[in-house]
Amino acid sequence: MGHTKKVGITGRFGPRYGAMLKKRLRSIEENMKSPKRCPKCETKDVKRLSVGIWYCKKCGAKFTGGAYEDKTQPGVESKRVSLRLQTNIENLQEI
Repeated sequence: MGHTKKVGITGRFGPRYGAMLKKRLRSIEENMKSPKRCPKCETKDVKRLSVGIWYCKKCGAKFTGGAYEDKTQPGVESKRVSLRLQTNIENLQEI
């Protein structure tokens, strides 16, 4: 069964399930299957192993993320906060 330009990756469902559900699924799956960057080696070789577990083919790094994305918004925010606190602690130790 071929895919068309309009439905893309959800062409496998044919006329079933409705247009809105297929559009939503298409955006999720295209984002999930798009190339992702590895946090260690910065290459675009990251694939999803299972829900929330991501794997870099080049360096072998396994890391957690979201179900459909390698980074989630709360994870990005917590990393930013922890880096800020770490630099504050280092600045206090220098004084």
